[in-house]
Amino acid sequence: MTLLESLKKYTTVVADTGDIDAIRQHRPQDATTNPSLLYKAAEMPAYRHLVEEAAEQASDIGGSHAQMAEEFIDQMFVLFGSEILKVVPGRVSTEVAASLSFDTPGTLAKARKLISLYKKKGVARERVLIKIAATWEGIKAAEVLAKEGIHCNLTLLFAQAQAVACAEAGVQLISPFVGRIYDWYKAANKRDYTGAEDPGVQSVTTIFNYYKKFGYKTEVMGASFRNTSQIVELAGSDLLTISPDLLAKLAESTEPVAKKLDAEAAKKLDIKKTPMDEKTFRFSYNEDPMAVEKTAEGIRKFSADIVKLEKFIADKLAA
Repeated sequence: MTLLESLKKYTTVVADTGDIDAIRQHRPQDATTNPSLLYKAAEMPAYRHLVEEAAEQASDIGGSHAQMAEEFIDQMFVLFGSEILKVVPGRVSTEVAASLSFDTPGTLAKARKLISLYKKKGVARERVLIKIAATWEGIKAAEVLAKEGIHCNLTLLFAQAQAVACAEAGVQLISPFVGRIYDWYKAANKRDYTGAEDPGVQSVTTIFNYYKKFGYKTEVMGASFRNTSQIVELAGSDLLTISPDLLAKLAESTEPVAKKLDAEAAKKLDIKKTPMDEKTFRFSYNEDPMAVEKTAEGIRKFSADIVKLEKFIADKLAA
């Protein structure tokens, strides 16, 4: 049995890519996408037909250049997501623009639009997770959407305060960024981390134990891995979203995997509950420089990738 097969006994494996062929190869349950991944996929000849279809739909709807670019992105994200759902049996995550990270009404409008586009493609809302940045405004939007039956994946999550607020909002799923937490501490402390001492691994472990201790239904999906060691240390997490290159390494290894996270064991831990209103959230979050820096960096990066997509789109529309 490969390491990947062993991991699947304890954890739902999710593919972190927009490359449909890579997803097909590794047979994950779910798949996640973001603007960076979809930009890379859109440049591949294999998916040119999806890009052209999105361009045609945006041109048919018309409007200003900015309106057509926004429509193109929405259509392309849903077209890729719909194709991915033909390959995976579970769900696909589709991201709201990073520019809406501090805009609750804007996030609500975009999420509803994406779900309506999926509906036109015959995709049930239960198979879609709307990815939203785990800012206070994003969490509040996800809380409203949950009550409407629209499930969300709260991303760019680095702090315990974000995780607690998501759980109390009834969010479907969170994506703590293991690798980016690791990157920050490695740079700040000028040392490497391995195994259970990895700060990214410790963050997800703390969140998982907190959720299971107090019976929260929000799913924990570790994300943004730098190596297979981080993945193995989180065996037992509800889900793990893994890039194709790391999935390939897991599939090539035959090392044994032990269950590291255990919901029943977590219920017996001595953990204090910390209710999270807005003032508590903002202060606690601000006290964590890693979380503040990495969230801001992530929003800037995803915004930059949307700009790349818009330029890519402008060329397509002009053609």
